[in-house]
Amino acid sequence: MQKIYFISTVHKDIGKCNGYELHKILSNLSPEVVFLEALESTYSEYDRMKFLSFGIFHKKLEIMSIQKYFLESTFKYIPVLDIGHSEEFEKKYDFVCQNFEHQRLLNKLNSLASDLGFSFLNSPQAMELEDELRKLEEQIFNNPEEQKKVEDHIDDYENNMIKNIYSYCRENHFNKAVFMCGVAHRKSMLQKIAEYEEATDLKLDWKFPTEF
Repeated sequence: MQKIYFISTVHKDIGKCNGYELHKILSNLSPEVVFLEALESTYSEYDRMKFLSFGIFHKKLEIMSIQKYFLESTFKYIPVLDIGHSEEFEKKYDFVCQNFEHQRLLNKLNSLASDLGFSFLNSPQAMELEDELRKLEEQIFNNPEEQKKVEDHIDDYENNMIKNIYSYCRENHFNKAVFMCGVAHRKSMLQKIAEYEEATDLKLDWKFPTEF
């Protein structure tokens, strides 16, 4: 059975949550496939050329960790998004980020990530804080119609990742993979994966480590 390790991440360096530490996780797990919450354009041909020719690492920490892993191992990199974030999502996020209470809670989450690293991002405590953030954002936004559009978009965005992972697994053989996805999606993605496993005939051996 194909094994996939689900790793929650952040998209830029925050203290102990950085590309070097994430590379250590990849190196320890030694996956043959790395799935990433990313569009094909996130790691462009130009980015690859800069790295291969001049050793210039990508600013996105997940890509940087993948580049470092590339120096020591042969594997397949698979970006799993066909769609980016919607305009409604971006507008909502820009609006709620101006709120002081939202910024305080976000700073708390980032501080814990900085101090405790990826073990925190993959913990129940991180999911609880993300839950608090989502509820607070809905209160601040206070626009049920637009909120519904944002929620529908996030649902499509997450389902798109899962669909593409299962499609790849159905068509390709490997023993071990890693799926790196932003911590904000952790709770809903765990639920969606469980539902997908129940609904599909292709069974994958999902692993959700919490200590690194």
